[in-house]
Amino acid sequence: MPDLKWRIFVLTLMLAGPAIAQDKGTLNPKPLPPLANPADPKTPAKELFGRARDPAPIESEPVGFYSKGCLAGGEELPVNGPNWQVMRLSRNRNWGHPALIAFLARFAPPAAEASGWPGILVGDMSQPRGGPMLTGHASHQIGLDVDIWLTPMPSRELSRAEREEMSATNMVREDGLDVIPDLWTTGHLAVVRAAAQDPAVQRIFVNAAIKRAMCRVAAGEPWMRKVRPYYSHNYHFHVRLHCPRGAESCRDQDPTPTGDGCDASLAWWFSDEVLHPKPSNKTWPPMTMSALPAECRAVLNAR
Repeated sequence: MPDLKWRIFVLTLMLAGPAIAQDKGTLNPKPLPPLANPADPKTPAKELFGRARDPAPIESEPVGFYSKGCLAGGEELPVNGPNWQVMRLSRNRNWGHPALIAFLARFAPPAAEASGWPGILVGDMSQPRGGPMLTGHASHQIGLDVDIWLTPMPSRELSRAEREEMSATNMVREDGLDVIPDLWTTGHLAVVRAAAQDPAVQRIFVNAAIKRAMCRVAAGEPWMRKVRPYYSHNYHFHVRLHCPRGAESCRDQDPTPTGDGCDASLAWWFSDEVLHPKPSNKTWPPMTMSALPAECRAVLNAR
């Protein structure tokens, strides 16, 4: 069972509402209005980074931690690749550290071959300069996180409207206890496995019901240690990379626990306190620049 501090953190995030991966985009995104006083130290960092439309023109570097940092020298993932297509283009979140771009180019072909899919659909990565987002994620701030939809890429190029409006497939039963057997396939398992077997991957987040389904057929496999249960993640799985070698400003997450994660610790995710959390009115003030590494101010202001 997770320790008390971790359990409280997870439950708090659950009460805050699910991720917005399925929210539709728009064909006509409008620029955000300028801030009246962007230099005000109380200005939420998400308001500043959410208005940065281009990457910082400096050397690539992930700065800080996955949920408290920024991205220098971000690189844009092409919206179409040999075995991938990017979704929700209006969000402008198909940016990452070059290590993430290289991972996706390396991972997509074997994932397609192993699963029998034409390719993968890529959801949110990071903003051009990383940092906190206006909506959705607590992490994805340093260019080393990516969401992969649990929906096979079609064998044709999607239209702009389809990329903004189509939804991924919910793989989890309404009661949250297991996957929907008619939807979850060996192809889904193969795609997650292909990601987990890449040495650059630090961990993968999936819904606990998906982890349970994977444990039925892959318990004991060494790569299963990287696949961790997490709230939501029933439409997509979240891949997180290690800090690249030599990235001195990047702080890696703690190593994954030993074992395949199919033990008693998984059972907690199906307890009543997780599946039916008590309502809470607790909120946190938005993160400001003072909470981020000092280098992030230079990243934000680079021209």
